[in-house]
Amino acid sequence: MNERVVPEERRRRRRPTKQGTVLSERVIVETALRLVAQHGAEALTVRRLGAALGADPSSLYRYFRNADDLLLAVADELIGRAQNGWEPTGDWRADLREIGLRLCASYRAHPQAAVLAAHRTTGRDNETRAVEAILGVLRSAGFPDAEAVAIYHAFVDQALGLAALDAAASALPAPARENEERIWHARYARLPADTHPNINATAHLLAADMQRSAYPFALELFLDAVAARLPHGSTGSAVA
Repeated sequence: MNERVVPEERRRRRRPTKQGTVLSERVIVETALRLVAQHGAEALTVRRLGAALGADPSSLYRYFRNADDLLLAVADELIGRAQNGWEPTGDWRADLREIGLRLCASYRAHPQAAVLAAHRTTGRDNETRAVEAILGVLRSAGFPDAEAVAIYHAFVDQALGLAALDAAASALPAPARENEERIWHARYARLPADTHPNINATAHLLAADMQRSAYPFALELFLDAVAARLPHGSTGSAVA
């Protein structure tokens, strides 16, 4: 793609594509998510998207400046899906927990796209809405602005970082995933107590726990640390 995106008011395609689809930014993004899920990162090309939509690839320039612009829209869609239906409760801890779990779930539901997009800053509407919401939770709980920003940064990096790790593991081919699971049983569970006493004592726990996402537990540790930093005299309850 190149740098000739068409202004919003001139984007609408008046005629449907060969497949009967009327193009829109949302339709293109949803198709991109489906293609990446099926075929990986290499599917995010103008040619493949055009073919999937039944449209001339050049028509995509009306919606996105280039492939990176499209990737940012995909990333923003994942953030938006995480927020669908979320409403603040006034309990900062419950609200942050819910946001974090929703973000992680959204990325885990689209592992191939998450690997591409979790580290990107989109500057688009969904991301902006999420930043505003998280900062609002923290500032309403009583954190000074500088502290709220630092906690926001750590919270988002933890959520997206661990979501990206989970997504990368989920995106592995099935034989690779099975081999990694096998290692905990075939290698670690057989290490002798005289050379590896700590692994030997916990091998059965390791084998089970390493198959789960670490994020829910890591999130609780993070929230405990945040609670310990609440300003003296603050109740931690958001302002209604």
